[in-house]
Amino acid sequence: MKDCVVPDTSVVIDGRVSARVKSGALAGRRIVIPEAVVAELEAQANHGREIGIKGLEELRRLSELAKAGKIELEYVGVRPDLDQIKLAGGGEIDAMIRDVALELGASFLTSDTIQYKVAQAMGLDVEYIRPERDEIKKLSIERFFTDDTLSVHLKEDAIPMAKRGAVGAFKLVKLDDKPIREKDLREMAREIIERAKLDPEGYIEIEKNGATVVQLGPMRIAITRPPFSDGLEITAVRPVAKVDLDSYKHADELKARLSEGQRGILIAGPPGSGKSTLAAGIAEYLLKCNYVVKTMESPRDLQVPPEVTQYGPLEGSMEASSEILLLVRPDYTIYDEVRKTQDFVVFADMRLAGVGMIGVVHANKPIDALQRLLGRVELGMIPQVVDTVVFIERGEVTKLLDVEFVVKVPTGMVEADLARPVVVVKDFETGAVEYEMYSYGDQIVVMPVTKPGKKPVWRLASKEIEKELAHHVKGPFEVEMISDSSMVVTVPESQIPRVIGKAGRNIEQIERALGMHIDIRGKREEPDVITPRVEESNRHLILWVGAGAGASAEVFVGSEPVFTATIGRRGDIRIAKSSEIARHVLNRLRRGERVEVRLLEG
Repeated sequence: MKDCVVPDTSVVIDGRVSARVKSGALAGRRIVIPEAVVAELEAQANHGREIGIKGLEELRRLSELAKAGKIELEYVGVRPDLDQIKLAGGGEIDAMIRDVALELGASFLTSDTIQYKVAQAMGLDVEYIRPERDEIKKLSIERFFTDDTLSVHLKEDAIPMAKRGAVGAFKLVKLDDKPIREKDLREMAREIIERAKLDPEGYIEIEKNGATVVQLGPMRIAITRPPFSDGLEITAVRPVAKVDLDSYKHADELKARLSEGQRGILIAGPPGSGKSTLAAGIAEYLLKCNYVVKTMESPRDLQVPPEVTQYGPLEGSMEASSEILLLVRPDYTIYDEVRKTQDFVVFADMRLAGVGMIGVVHANKPIDALQRLLGRVELGMIPQVVDTVVFIERGEVTKLLDVEFVVKVPTGMVEADLARPVVVVKDFETGAVEYEMYSYGDQIVVMPVTKPGKKPVWRLASKEIEKELAHHVKGPFEVEMISDSSMVVTVPESQIPRVIGKAGRNIEQIERALGMHIDIRGKREEPDVITPRVEESNRHLILWVGAGAGASAEVFVGSEPVFTATIGRRGDIRIAKSSEIARHVLNRLRRGERVEVRLLEG
């Protein structure tokens, strides 16, 4: 049929059939749409993909042209089953469309180069229509961006919003007083998808049921719709700063580390703190140092020079990407972002294979970045995977940590046989140990290490601990905090059995009550020495001790013990002035000798 034309899915999606009818090229012709085309477009639209919706819009336009008498429109062929639709990527649907053209002897239209070559090989009368590349125009969504706009947030029936400001100090501001309409958002989404196909710097990063992620140069745009979200929503994010590595604190130290050889570095910080900006600055510095630098990103949005190749997930897998990278053998790879367990495994594998790795990690505290490795990487391997943590807040590097591996007794433990492998985390500037990570039983402990007196909260904790111990210890004792969960208690040697208890029951009870480990140490007991106030009454020589009522005490004059007495309930020792002892004490006092009272343990 000379006047019969069979288009495939690609030209229907591009809208080229109706355009040719309107131009007169296909006016009056019989347009035959294979059922396989309809089924493929319907499947794409049901999955929330823009190309399916665009294709169905083209079929609607063709229907209107047929009603106006411009063309004859017919649907023929067999509708593919579910298995054939699943095999569309392997060419099953394309084969069904070609079969319709073969059976009718019709002209075949396609914008797919592979389809064109296969049709030529099969002897079809095929015409290749090169996809149109219209002039790239400014996107509608770009009108919402200013120089200090980080992101734009648009949702149907909601006020449009944007984050604006400096790095780390963004504010959410209204863009309009009126909610944005679903119709306008739908047109904006169509425009974005079209741009991704036309723009050499644009591509569709992710396309799933209800969600599409597009990268257009530095701008990342997420389009979500039901059933994934409760309404049509468009979120566009772009970097607002490009900062040279020299602008950061500790830049010289970082440069020295990077130039020493392949390193394992984590760049950590809260969302929006400038982690990716710092990573891009490091990439440029490494490039200037003649290192081969690659990136692993999903989506790819780091702003790096063209010499730095940016890799995404190969066939949806970063593990597959890493296998290619290990063959390429870069000096450094920047992994943006390391989030899931598999990301940490891939990061560790590449680092242990000798590749310098720089990972970008979300964390609210510097130590959190290392804690995310626990359970994903063996404790003893952590310093080999990560030796440096760079923490960034509000666009500034606020902390630099060194990670080392040693065998030692963890801080707060005292017995030498408790020595074990410990990951030591130090402050880069001061060299002070801030954390220790080690195995304790079946658990991995991350213990903060601070010098005594550094934590005011310990003084408050000590008072509470003293109250609890007062029920168990008779006599004076001292409490020294070693860490947030351990302490040393020094008691008189005679009190050690009482505190520990039979089979250690008392100390276990105290530890459970306090939730802390207690190390009991003995102190050699020296009797309390008191210099009494001496008074004379008509009948008595009175030594006012002031304490120890009911306790036994020994009275010394000079260094000589004179007598033993019991301290009265008012804290005094009374001696009859008529006694030989009273006369002896008074005589020696008049010669300037000193009287002392030493309390005896009862």
